[in-house]
Amino acid sequence: MSNDTATEQSALPAAKGRTPLWKKLLKDPQSSIAGGVIFIIVLLGVLAPWITGHGPNTVRLESINSPFNSPGYPLGTDQYGRDIWSRLLHSINTSSITAVISTTIAIGIGSVFGLVGGYFDRLRGITEWVFALIMTFPGMLVLILLLPITGGDFRITMAIFGVMLSPGIYRIVRNQVVGVKSELYIDAARVSGVSTIRILVRHVFSAVRGPVIIAAAFMAGSAISIQAGLAFLGVGSKETPSFGAMINDGFRNLYIDPLQYIWPSLLLGIINAALVLFGNALRDAMQGAQPKPAKIGQKVDAKAGAAGQNKISTVGKPSGNEGVPFLEVTDLVIAYPRPDGSLNDVVHGVNLRIEAAETLGLVGESGSGKTQTAFAILGVLPPEAVVRSGSIRVGGRELIGMTETDLRRIRGKQIAYIPQEPMSNLDPVYTVGAQLVEGIRAATGVSARAAKERALSLLARVGIPEPIRTFGAYPHQISGGMAQRVLIAGAVASNPKLLIADEPTTALDVTVQAEILDLLRDLQEELGMAVLLVTHNFGVVADICSRISVMHGGQIVETGDVFDVFREPQHEYTQKLLNAILDETSHRKDPPVETLELAGGAKR
Repeated sequence: MSNDTATEQSALPAAKGRTPLWKKLLKDPQSSIAGGVIFIIVLLGVLAPWITGHGPNTVRLESINSPFNSPGYPLGTDQYGRDIWSRLLHSINTSSITAVISTTIAIGIGSVFGLVGGYFDRLRGITEWVFALIMTFPGMLVLILLLPITGGDFRITMAIFGVMLSPGIYRIVRNQVVGVKSELYIDAARVSGVSTIRILVRHVFSAVRGPVIIAAAFMAGSAISIQAGLAFLGVGSKETPSFGAMINDGFRNLYIDPLQYIWPSLLLGIINAALVLFGNALRDAMQGAQPKPAKIGQKVDAKAGAAGQNKISTVGKPSGNEGVPFLEVTDLVIAYPRPDGSLNDVVHGVNLRIEAAETLGLVGESGSGKTQTAFAILGVLPPEAVVRSGSIRVGGRELIGMTETDLRRIRGKQIAYIPQEPMSNLDPVYTVGAQLVEGIRAATGVSARAAKERALSLLARVGIPEPIRTFGAYPHQISGGMAQRVLIAGAVASNPKLLIADEPTTALDVTVQAEILDLLRDLQEELGMAVLLVTHNFGVVADICSRISVMHGGQIVETGDVFDVFREPQHEYTQKLLNAILDETSHRKDPPVETLELAGGAKR
């Protein structure tokens, strides 16, 4: 084994157990049907000399405009007495050669210079200038003007057209390479001593070939259409059978025999459609099946895909709420797809329990998985998120597997949400009152008048001094603290049983933070809500929470009573977080710990 091969295998995981490409294509109905259509059409073109009784340019004056299914002429003849069936099959060969020549040249030139321009920053300016220049030329006009040079040979014409198509491939490859070259596995291959050419061909291009495949399919169709268009305009040799020439002849003879126009047009459309569909299917097969979102509201089977895509299983049916906490999250695992299609877990087996009227603080540094857990409870994970396993019960009802319609009956009614950065969560186009009324009507179904009265009373309840003025104001006309109060008013409008507050005081100053926390505490006691407070701030937890769960690296590392955890933290990470809080009564003597976010925003 060569050194290159050995080091490369150490830099990248071996691709064992992968399904062969041809098996993936056979399992996909789209690729099977589209590929089958293309294969049959191309095969008919190859067999044209043996399955037609006449040459494509053979003229029979006695058979001019023979109708469909005439003896010896299955599709009839044109106004020159030529066999339409024979000309169709030979036109397939012309189109096949056209597609191969144009796409091969476009992919060859575009891919090579796209790899160079994307990987080597110093050469990118040159390649950009060259391909920008090529793009300025009008394709069809250039091909017509070069007719004296090409001599009407469609093969030379399509080779030139391939060069003019190459900027499209160049830009696709260049953009993809710019993103891929910074991946860690590229650095690992480089450090391992793998040659630059091998990195470009094996590692970089293999990661960007999917978009090239789909672009090539479109370009093949474009090349066929351009060649047909040129033939329709009479550019090129009259002896070369072509769909464009047949369409031209059929158009001239449209009122005598419309089928002469329909046959080539129909076959040309079928070829282009099949190329696009097969290109999409081939791209998907080469990149690997993308994991389908398995969020709350979707029922999916618990099966492991070829790339390790374990999806969530249905975890029982809704049950009563006797003897169970109001919110119970069990073994929740959330993952996101990597570029190669495999899944990367960001939340690992999270377990949470919140009793009715209890406040639980979910604490951790940025990126620990706090917000992902909260979004999973709300059922609003991003489309690419995959819930691999777990259970989420609210009031004894299982949310995972619940339909979107049923979830809408829970969101805003039993579960409410207060986001961070209040100014970013209010639509600048609508007034504060319009947004509150919309939410209240959606959650309670009351009339617009009743919703307005409810909104005004809520604005007064959350401590806004001039409710009517604020009701008619736009978000940019109020302060950040007032905006946060508006969001709290909207969240509690339907008397929810569970309130999820995601960093509700992060964007506010210390004085306003204290006011917001006092407001949340008062509303919880008044409405009897359970509160899940997502934060990185231990000061907020100590102020309002009765229990705490510490999250690190997508896992819950410690859970307990706030007083007990603060007094005797058990986990090393919790100890680091607490040790990072500045003590103003004495000097710190222990060695510095990692930089962490502290209570009140202080850092060490």
